[in-house]
Amino acid sequence: MNTKTEVEPLIVERTLHAPVAKVWQALTTVEQMHRWFFELKEFKAEVGFDFEFTVVHEGFTYVHHCKVTEVVPQNRLAFTWRYAGHEGDSLVTFELSAEGDATHLKLSHAGLETFPKTPAFLRSNFLQGWTYISGALKELVESPTSDRDFVVSRIVDAPRELVWEAMTNPKHVVNWWGPRGFTCAIENMDFRVGGVWKQTMRGPDGTNYLNEHVFKEIVKPERIVLSHGGKREDGAIVRSLATWTFETTAPNRTKVTIHMVFPSAPERDFVVKEFRAIEGGKQTLERLGEYLSKM
Repeated sequence: MNTKTEVEPLIVERTLHAPVAKVWQALTTVEQMHRWFFELKEFKAEVGFDFEFTVVHEGFTYVHHCKVTEVVPQNRLAFTWRYAGHEGDSLVTFELSAEGDATHLKLSHAGLETFPKTPAFLRSNFLQGWTYISGALKELVESPTSDRDFVVSRIVDAPRELVWEAMTNPKHVVNWWGPRGFTCAIENMDFRVGGVWKQTMRGPDGTNYLNEHVFKEIVKPERIVLSHGGKREDGAIVRSLATWTFETTAPNRTKVTIHMVFPSAPERDFVVKEFRAIEGGKQTLERLGEYLSKM
């Protein structure tokens, strides 16, 4: 028989040093949700909206099915939470309230007792997971660059050392760099701190995009930081700072993340709208994953 504690909702509370409007945007904008939640194809803060995502943990695949059940803008967001192929149905609720210039977050997950009585569905696992996720949300909304950056990531089926090789060896880079339909010609790639990497991407319509990078930080095989100046031929230069990180998530699986920071919010918005930079980043990582499967 379940004890009272086992059937009570799991609750995690945090104070986020950011206004409610900013937290709400992070809660409901799919591009920002990728940074603290999970990688969703689409999300709408509308009652009845269905969404799903897949998580691989310790060799097992868990497909999550969710449906938005309540939306009170800048105050409350709730959605169901269940797993394909497993019994049980639960409800996740985010509640926001202003505390001066900060935001109090109350996250509750009710119905955990309906899930299978196996180690994978232990209450302690959910507590650990939601503590981590809410901490990532806090980190995002409190970041001074959150209004002028974006993040894309993808888990690829390859060990981190192989991903590093594909990222740092120009003979591999030319085979996957850039969105679908683009080609990449490398003029030079001096892979060292202070080294310069010049390359030209050609779009499907024949337009050339000139790019020059300078490597600022290299931590093998974890992280690469590089400044970037790029432009469409005869266009204005757009500058940014890109951080690529490589995280082992399981044997022979690596999470690759690109974090782009721009000098200002308008410059970030221009690149996202004019060059479809977020979608381009996603396609680039998809091509990387496909190329790694052939290496």
